[in-house]
Amino acid sequence: MNFLNQIPLVRSTRRNHALEHATMTILANRYRGIKMMGHSNPGGFILFADVPTEIVTDAVLEARKRLREGEKKLAIHPGCGTNIAASSFLSGSAAFAVLMGLSRGKTPKWWQVLLAVIVAVPVFIWSKPLGPRLQETISTDADIADLEVTLVRSKKTKNTFIHQINTRE
Repeated sequence: MNFLNQIPLVRSTRRNHALEHATMTILANRYRGIKMMGHSNPGGFILFADVPTEIVTDAVLEARKRLREGEKKLAIHPGCGTNIAASSFLSGSAAFAVLMGLSRGKTPKWWQVLLAVIVAVPVFIWSKPLGPRLQETISTDADIADLEVTLVRSKKTKNTFIHQINTRE
């Protein structure tokens, strides 16, 4: 059992994050090119997507069913902020280390920046597999056996729908 699941609010958020990702994957497979954004919390998740409530409700319920049946890969999403944060942090740290190491000498600024970029870009690329691994072990939990969807409510704004999905364990 993951040590993070010992903290109730973290456990709920991780499980809702998995359900959010699975829902977004199902919607993306059904509606190619759909733009979505989500945010999970202990009580469920918010989904910004330009589709009606009924379609989101159907996708959420299918996502829940498929995760319960063991499709854990649905909990890992390529557009997750965890992916961006991991690669950005590592490449930024590499660039910072190069700049700090070179700043003590008499190396020209343009050369320092060039070397920092030369180091940062490969680090960014090579760190890509880390994001999904962090999702799998830290930011999501695909074991949603007792997670129930209690409400799917939507509000139409000028540009999109805002869907509130509430859950409970």
